[in-house]
Amino acid sequence: MFKFGNIYVIAAVAVIGGALFGFDISSMSAIISTQPYLCQFNQRGFDANGRCLGPTEDVQGGITAAMPGGSWLGALVSGVVSDKFGRKRSIQIGAIVWIIGSVIVCAAINIPMLAIGRIINGFSVGICSAQVPVYISEISPPSKRGRLIGFQQWAITWGILIMFFICYGSSFLQGEAAFRLPWGLQAIPAVLLFVGLCVLPESPRWLAKKDRWDEATSFLALIHGKGDTNSPWVHRELEEIREVVEFERANADVSYYELFTSRMINRTTIGVFTQIWSQLTGMNVMMYYITYVFTMAGLSDGSSNGVLLPSGIQFVINVMMTVPALLWMDRWGRRPTLLVGAFFMCLWLCLNAGMFAVYGRPPAEGEFTSKAESMAVSGTPAKVIIASTYLFVASFAPTWGPVSWTYPPELFPLRLRGKAVALCTSSNWAFNFALAYFVPPAFANITWRVYVLFATFCAAMFLHVYFMFPETANKPLEEIEEMFDDTKPGAIKYIGTPAWKTKNTRSLALRQERNEMLSSSEKVGDAVHKESVA
Repeated sequence: MFKFGNIYVIAAVAVIGGALFGFDISSMSAIISTQPYLCQFNQRGFDANGRCLGPTEDVQGGITAAMPGGSWLGALVSGVVSDKFGRKRSIQIGAIVWIIGSVIVCAAINIPMLAIGRIINGFSVGICSAQVPVYISEISPPSKRGRLIGFQQWAITWGILIMFFICYGSSFLQGEAAFRLPWGLQAIPAVLLFVGLCVLPESPRWLAKKDRWDEATSFLALIHGKGDTNSPWVHRELEEIREVVEFERANADVSYYELFTSRMINRTTIGVFTQIWSQLTGMNVMMYYITYVFTMAGLSDGSSNGVLLPSGIQFVINVMMTVPALLWMDRWGRRPTLLVGAFFMCLWLCLNAGMFAVYGRPPAEGEFTSKAESMAVSGTPAKVIIASTYLFVASFAPTWGPVSWTYPPELFPLRLRGKAVALCTSSNWAFNFALAYFVPPAFANITWRVYVLFATFCAAMFLHVYFMFPETANKPLEEIEEMFDDTKPGAIKYIGTPAWKTKNTRSLALRQERNEMLSSSEKVGDAVHKESVA
């Protein structure tokens, strides 16, 4: 069967799995403030104006958190599924699960049914979000790996944007169609993902681990050698993969336990905290509950969908500001990108906390429909809050957004990569679950101090990255292994080097790739010349 070998086509199809997560985020954030949704799942009765009050704050937090709860389980399971069936097949399994969950969510008639559907959707997102970066990292050349894995985050932002405006358009419909239409349409990307993966190659590294060397060689040639199995690049990659596979088989069994041994605990901690910190930036406040924030800042015009269009601007910013990371993340390196992002997010969170603390007031009786909308700000301070919220998103989008997906797959050896990234991603979803449940009651009870809490986390992650996170940009995956494992040949040049002294080797990686491509071209030219002479 014909397979696409263009690396950008492969990445573009695979990251549709990320778009599923984006669809879920905005399908909830855009709908929770609309009257059709509040009336369908109404627990609190009606206000003085006859408006439905919807679920309680705790129940709404639980509904929102059902998806990341399922994602946590899906991410953990994905390592086993990926190692057994392959990177590509595991993503296809995730696509099928998403379709099932979307049907249940679309048909939900009560809160338990809605929560179950979202748990199933989350299980799918957990699988895809863990294994798409693994799949892409194992087929990407070092100088493009950050950009290609970063497409995962860009796909998430596009999913958020597209679904948000589908929800915005649907908000003008009458009755249940206002939320059932978006929830039904979100199954379409999963269909495209499943079909598109049918014409993509499997990860050559996974094939090699399963002793399917002919297929591994063929797919490496297809992806990196334009079909030429004699390409020096293909030959070098194959030899490095063979050496790693043989070494790993001779020295260790594969299990989750190994991730916590003395040889692995350092990189496991770094990978897990990369995902944890990405959640503790506070981005969930800006995504799941942005309508709450902007309602408190006075952007609602009194209608159930009045705050949606201003909220949608931040999703446009999210999409646009991810592009610089796709273009230059491999040039910037992982460490500087994370450090700059943590600094500026801390700044904007502190500014929001100050505005709410100094100028905020308790809302008037009946002013807002949710207790989570516990503060009201108007005038210039409200404009500052809106602007700093947009700037926060603009700081997250090119930094922690894409790098949090790019960095963990680079840290681990082949035999553990599927399970390790599954563990790291499951920590992302565990904290996503906690925060999705935490934010509505937190706004209701500690008000502006929510921003102080997240600002403190951003300061802590800045210090953690600076002292503990080594640079991995532009290094082959097998070379990154040497940074942590002193049993590897040549590893002594990395062992003992502080994280803040590790360097981005972009120029060396580009030069090496260019030389090998030129060598391959010369080899083909010589063959053609000899044939013509003969």
